[in-house]
Amino acid sequence: MTDIKTGPNPLFLREDQLHQGMELLFYAYRDFTAECDAILATHGFGRAHHRVIYFIGRYPSISVAELLAILRITKQSLSRVLGQLVREKFVSVQASAKDRRRRLLELNEKGRELERRLSAVQRACLGKAYREAGAAAVEGYRKVLLGVIDDVDRRRFERST
Repeated sequence: MTDIKTGPNPLFLREDQLHQGMELLFYAYRDFTAECDAILATHGFGRAHHRVIYFIGRYPSISVAELLAILRITKQSLSRVLGQLVREKFVSVQASAKDRRRRLLELNEKGRELERRLSAVQRACLGKAYREAGAAAVEGYRKVLLGVIDDVDRRRFERST
């Protein structure tokens, strides 16, 4: 007998499946950040510090305004975290040559080393999961994450592919 396909299976859209997806995200985030949290704690840092270090490392000479736009936190919150990173010589702040009012952020050697350690942990975690899931699942995962983030940030990734 011929198997007749009637289209995509909508079972993944049931409420229990959506709740399971939410729960999986919570558990995955907990495990994805656990080892990094322990490393950060040795410096008296938290996840906010990690995000700042990560994005400054990914985008050298990022401006404070650009970092605020990515993180979507208040200037006050960023100031507290960034101030500590600057005082402890993980990050340096320079005025832009084109516009002296614009402050550009760079990781110092200490910051680059911490970013390398943290990223190595998370790359290993994702790499293991990606290898186990396979290429089609990885592409599906990427599509799901792109569907979760807003249009502005989604365009950032569409440009890079």
